[in-house]
Amino acid sequence: MLDHVIKGVTVVDGTGAPAYTADVGIQNGRIAVIGEVTQETRTSEDATGLVLTPGFVDPHTHYDAQLFWDPYATPSLNHGVTTVAGGNCGFTLAPLHPDRPEDADYTRRMMSKVEGMALVALEEGAPWSWHSFGEYLDALEGRIAVNAGFMVGHCALRRYVMGPQAVGGQPTGEQFAAMVRLLRESMDAGAWGLSTTQSTSHSDGDGKPVASRHAGPAELLALSRAVGEHEGTQIEAIVAGCLDQFSDAEIDLFVEMSAAAGRPLNWNVLTIDAAVPERVPRQLLASEQARKAGGRVVALTMPILTPMNMSLGTFCALNLIPGWGPILGLPVPERIEKLRDADVRDGMLRRARSKEAGVFRRLANFGRYVIGDTYSEANAGLTGRVVEDIAEERGQEPFACLVDICANDELRTVLWPMPPDNDPASWALRAQTWQHEDVLLGGSDAGAHLDRMCGAPYTTRFLGDCLRGRKLVATERAVKMLTDDPARLFGLRERGQVREGWHADLVLFDPERIDAGPATLVHDLPGDSPRLDSRALGVRAVWVNGVEAIRDDVVTGAVPGRVLRSGRDTETVSTR
Repeated sequence: MLDHVIKGVTVVDGTGAPAYTADVGIQNGRIAVIGEVTQETRTSEDATGLVLTPGFVDPHTHYDAQLFWDPYATPSLNHGVTTVAGGNCGFTLAPLHPDRPEDADYTRRMMSKVEGMALVALEEGAPWSWHSFGEYLDALEGRIAVNAGFMVGHCALRRYVMGPQAVGGQPTGEQFAAMVRLLRESMDAGAWGLSTTQSTSHSDGDGKPVASRHAGPAELLALSRAVGEHEGTQIEAIVAGCLDQFSDAEIDLFVEMSAAAGRPLNWNVLTIDAAVPERVPRQLLASEQARKAGGRVVALTMPILTPMNMSLGTFCALNLIPGWGPILGLPVPERIEKLRDADVRDGMLRRARSKEAGVFRRLANFGRYVIGDTYSEANAGLTGRVVEDIAEERGQEPFACLVDICANDELRTVLWPMPPDNDPASWALRAQTWQHEDVLLGGSDAGAHLDRMCGAPYTTRFLGDCLRGRKLVATERAVKMLTDDPARLFGLRERGQVREGWHADLVLFDPERIDAGPATLVHDLPGDSPRLDSRALGVRAVWVNGVEAIRDDVVTGAVPGRVLRSGRDTETVSTR
């Protein structure tokens, strides 16, 4: 007897093949039959006019902590994501040294600073009961609603072996060997491989460069070679040039790491903007050189424009503009005094518009900011208005006008920058870039930067755009880009397609309605901490391992997800 049958549904199977109509039967967590189902079933539903696809695979998330207080990985699961890849950017919650309980506090403060996670949520929402990476994975086993796999973070490896000397120090020969050994032990326990960062934007809770930024090429290559010794593993890496354009040395590093491991290396995020046409070919040069050297370097890029809110009062992307961090890090009264100084503002604007600002130049057109939430009587009626219009009314320069508005709210004003790359030429360039064999959709950062951005709904928003909006790619190809393409990059066993015998990770949606609602601020994290959320529109149901986990955008309470471990649940994707 089948567990459930979805009758008369339009199947888009994830392979890119044309859609077809069939019944799909689920049994014991697997897709048991595709075709005309005649056998007995416990439950069934008529899905005429609806579309059934494989569950979406998000290749870049930071759900490492959130899964403990939110096993449903919301809002990703609502938007059809059934498998998430975590442990990215060199940051993981494990391993933790058993003799240094203070390392957990260091890790929490680092994650709060670098990934925008509420410190109180990290402190109260996770048990912090593990030491080894395997113990961390065990703590999640049997209690999550999505499938989740995790890289092991280079920062955690360094901290475990070197203690506080991980920041600023170089390992001794013994420590070097211990770090490689610890990585191997973590992969034996199921880690998907190594993640690391060399990005200048990544600083710890003390404001110092995170541990992996102090690693030299020899350390990175030794760890990469260890990755290549284990089945079903990968590398994920970030360097400063990910934000704009790679240096020659960064390209060489990515190529050498991937070739040393014989495994794919993915990075994020490839920003596509027709106003900077030289960026895409420069960034993809790493991929071309890697293939020649026996490696593979994969760029993640987002198929939507993810709205991001800003603030002069709390840490956000504005702090990463060269020269802005020291000013925006001052106590609020001193910060306001500095920001009101015309000479200081002029200097900030020059830095924000300079070549060294890289991709952050996108944030420098302050007239094109929309005012969000305000908190003072002086700012009544400004919510939803564009700064350049307010500045013209007041006879002010836009940045000075924005500073005055924010100062009235003691810098708590929420700001929404209008994306500069929402033009036909940029969308055409995106469609062209997506055809490259080493470009993959992803980079949502779901689970991180919780009150600043909401990238998780990229799946439904992209499908809605393909079905009823710009229609840059056909539906069958769009589904493949969200399902089988990332599943094959990670070597996921029997996931990523609607195929008999494969795991029943499935999404059922209405093609006339599939989309994502606007991002709204909610206070539902431990400690009443805020985050941005977005409703899924048109998603009828989501199954994970054959169990219904979402019905009409509401979680069912089931936790059918699995911790996906390297080797057991992933197979090797060799680059050689």
